[in-house]
Amino acid sequence: MSQGLPVSRVVNVTVDMSPRAASARNFGALLIMGASSVIDPVERMRAYSSVEEVATDFGTAAPEYQAATLYYQQSPRPVDLYIGRWVSKASAGMLRGAILTSEQAKISNFTGVTDGAMKITVNGKAVNVTGVDLSKETNLNGVAQRIAEKITTATVLWDANNSRFTVVSSTAGKNSSVGYVTAPDSGTDLTALTLLSQAAGASPVAGMDGETAAQAVETLADFSSAWYGLIVAADLSADDATAIAAFIGASSTSRIFGLTTQDTAAIDATRTDDIASVLKKGNYGRVFTQYSTSSPWAAASAFGRAFTVNFGGNNTTITLKFKQEPGITAELLRTSQADALAAKNCNVFVRYDNETAILQEGVMTNGDFFDERHGLDWLQNYVQNNLYNLLYTSTTKVPQTDSGGTRLLASVEQSMEQAVNNGLIAPGVWNGGAIGQLSPGDTLTKGYYAWIQPMAEQAQADREKRKAPPIQVACKLAGAVHFADVLITVVR
Repeated sequence: MSQGLPVSRVVNVTVDMSPRAASARNFGALLIMGASSVIDPVERMRAYSSVEEVATDFGTAAPEYQAATLYYQQSPRPVDLYIGRWVSKASAGMLRGAILTSEQAKISNFTGVTDGAMKITVNGKAVNVTGVDLSKETNLNGVAQRIAEKITTATVLWDANNSRFTVVSSTAGKNSSVGYVTAPDSGTDLTALTLLSQAAGASPVAGMDGETAAQAVETLADFSSAWYGLIVAADLSADDATAIAAFIGASSTSRIFGLTTQDTAAIDATRTDDIASVLKKGNYGRVFTQYSTSSPWAAASAFGRAFTVNFGGNNTTITLKFKQEPGITAELLRTSQADALAAKNCNVFVRYDNETAILQEGVMTNGDFFDERHGLDWLQNYVQNNLYNLLYTSTTKVPQTDSGGTRLLASVEQSMEQAVNNGLIAPGVWNGGAIGQLSPGDTLTKGYYAWIQPMAEQAQADREKRKAPPIQVACKLAGAVHFADVLITVVR
C-alpha cells in the first residue's frame, strides 16, 4: 500500500555541491634528469620522497643518487623529488611485464616447470622458446636466466625492486622492439607465470634513437607539470646548457634550471667563454649557476634549501645568500676570484676568514635575486589559481557588474595579503607609474594596491566576450639585506 504522498510535494530541498577547487602548483619540487637506464623512456619520470628510495632504484654510484643526496642533506629537509630519464644514447626496445603479487612471485610456482615454453617477437622476428627447466632454481633471477638462455636476440631480467620480469632487445634505436609473449604450441606455458602477455597487462616499450638534453627536458615538461626546479645529473655541453636555458625561459609554465660548473675559467675575470659568462650574456632569468670544485651537482643543494619555503606560512620567505650547503666543500678563493664570479652572476659556497662559509650571492644569471624569482613565480600562480577557483567553484555566475568586479578584486587582494604575510612583499614607496588612484611617490601602506577598471569604462567588444576589465596590482618587494656598512667615529 502507499505510504502517503511524498513531502517533496510541499517542501522540495535539493543540495548543490560546488566542485573541488583546483590545486595550486608545488614550488618546492625538484626534477633531477639523468641518463641512467633505470627508468625507461615510456615511464620517463618517478616520484621520490627520500634518498633511501632513490638508492633502492639507482644504487649509490649513480649521478642521480649523488645529486639527490645533496638535495636531501639540506636543513630543513625538502620532500618532493622527481627523477626523469634522458635518453642520451639510443635505447633498446623492451617488454615490461606486469607486477607480480607476493603470492605469484613465490619460487615454488616455478620449480615445477621442466619444459617451459612461450612465443615472443624480438625486433620483428618470432622466437619460439622451448625446453626451459626451472626445477633447480632458488630465486626469480635464476628463472630469468634460464629463459634468457633460450633467446639469442634479447635478455630476460627479474626486476626485484618492481617485482616484474622484463625482456630487453640486444639492439638499440627506433627499430628495436620486443612484442608480447604468447602461448606456445607445446610445453608448459610460461605466459601466466611471467605475466609478460598482453592479457596480463605487460607493456612494450619501443626503442628510441638518442635525444639531446633540451629535447629530454621538453619531453619531461610535457610529461608533467609537477616539477619546478631542474638539475641535470649528467655531463652537459655549453650548447646543451644554453638550449635548456632557452627552453626553460620560453616555457609557458614557470620553472628554473640549476647548473654547476667546475671549470676554473669561471673564476678568471679575463675569460668570457666559460658557461657562467655565456649564460650571463644570454640574460637568462630562470637559470641559477654555481661554481664548485667538490661536486658537479652543487646547485641541487641550493635548490634543496630554497624548496623548503612554505609560501602559505607567516614570515617564511628567505634569501639564498648566507645559507649552508651540507655535503659541499666550501671554496677557498682570492678576492679577485670571488669578484669574477660575482661579475658573472655565478654563485659559490665560499669560506670566509672568520671560520664560516656561506652561499653567495643567491642570484640568477641575469642578476635577479633567486628568492624574488622563486617568490614571484609562486605569487603569479597563487593569484591565478585563486581567481580561477572563484569562477570555477561559484554555484552562481559572477556578474559582469561593478559588484562582480569587486568580487574579483577581493580575490586578488586576498592573494596579495598572503604575499605580505609570508614576507615576499612589504609596505614602501611606489616608484612606478600611476595606476588607478595610485601616483608615483605614494606609500603602499599595505605593501600593494589593487585596482579594477569600472565596468562602465569597459569596451563593448570585451563585454560581449564576457571578459573582466583589467585588474592591475602595484606591489613592493620586501627585499633582503645582503651588505652593511658601519662607520665608527672616535674622538679623544
